[in-house]
Amino acid sequence: MIHHLRTRVLPLLLRYPPSHLPASHLVPLHCLLSTTASISPKPFSAKDFLVADCGLTRAQALKASRRLSNLTSLSKPEATVAFLLGHGVPRSDIAAAVVADPSLLYASVGMVLAPRFAELSELGFSPSQIVAILSIRRTGALRGNLLFWVRIFDSYPKLLFLAKSNRELLSASLEKVIKPSLTILQECGISARDIAGLSLYSCRLFTVKPKFLVDAVARVEELGVQRCSWMFCRALAALAFKSKDVLARKIQFLHALGFSQDDLVKIAKKAALVLALSDKKIQRSVGFLMKDVGLQASYIARRPALIMYSVERRLLPRYSLLKLLRQKGLLDVELDYYSMASLAEKNFVQNFVDPYKDSVPGLVDEYASACRGKAPKGSAWL
Repeated sequence: MIHHLRTRVLPLLLRYPPSHLPASHLVPLHCLLSTTASISPKPFSAKDFLVADCGLTRAQALKASRRLSNLTSLSKPEATVAFLLGHGVPRSDIAAAVVADPSLLYASVGMVLAPRFAELSELGFSPSQIVAILSIRRTGALRGNLLFWVRIFDSYPKLLFLAKSNRELLSASLEKVIKPSLTILQECGISARDIAGLSLYSCRLFTVKPKFLVDAVARVEELGVQRCSWMFCRALAALAFKSKDVLARKIQFLHALGFSQDDLVKIAKKAALVLALSDKKIQRSVGFLMKDVGLQASYIARRPALIMYSVERRLLPRYSLLKLLRQKGLLDVELDYYSMASLAEKNFVQNFVDPYKDSVPGLVDEYASACRGKAPKGSAWL
């Protein structure tokens, strides 16, 4: 303010003394002060800052800048970056943290970053590990949750990997949610490591409310999946977040497609994830398998993985290729459909594409295009 008075207001007063101006031309001092105080701040580019100061690529900066649309000044982001660099965080790790959560740049140095760095440093976490943690969660009981999960997994990288998928791991109540849920899982013969080894989605079981988890266990058992089976853990992960009504509608939908109750029990026992698929996906797969391939519902139920394969990128290209080879008299052996469909792609190509590429010109390229969902128009075999 003093600087503005010296450079803007005083020269005006000296140049035009009040005695030389009519009263109608006099401007109140508070108006001059208001005018000088509202000088536009220096323009800045969030994208340029993210690239130059945080180490992001242009593409990363463009995406991250959308999360910083309310940014009116670089003072707080600059302070954040300076703090992190001053505490030994490599710029590459700052970049990774900002990509994960651009709002990290809004964090208060005094109220958030400094206290958290002091707290987590005492636990033995390195600066790079701390900034990675803070890009996932900055509030809540971090200390207790971190110590608990590190003991469970005996691995910081594993914890960080899972926490990126389920941030509640670092903030949910240990006593009210996490520990009771783990007890329920253990009663079902499922350990924390079992859940962590399934998928990133499955780790949500750790923070589901115990009441809902008990209900989910009951729903899986009602489908005929026993706790002692290897599929129980997968079924629970797939169905824990489906309400009883949603699951009932899914069962009715499968009945309408031609599956019996016995078929549904087989599906639940072998691939409960099918029950978590969308109706559109199930209908497309089952429709193709029954109408085009000619399979019976009972055959599909015994091999429910067929429903989970992509029709456009796997089932249809393989079916069409084998059909073409038979039409040309190049393949006269009856193959079990599931054995063919479940082959790894490399093995399928070695057995059914490469041996016939000289007999069918363009076979390799057309099959590869079909598997990408880009079969050429007018193709002879699709």
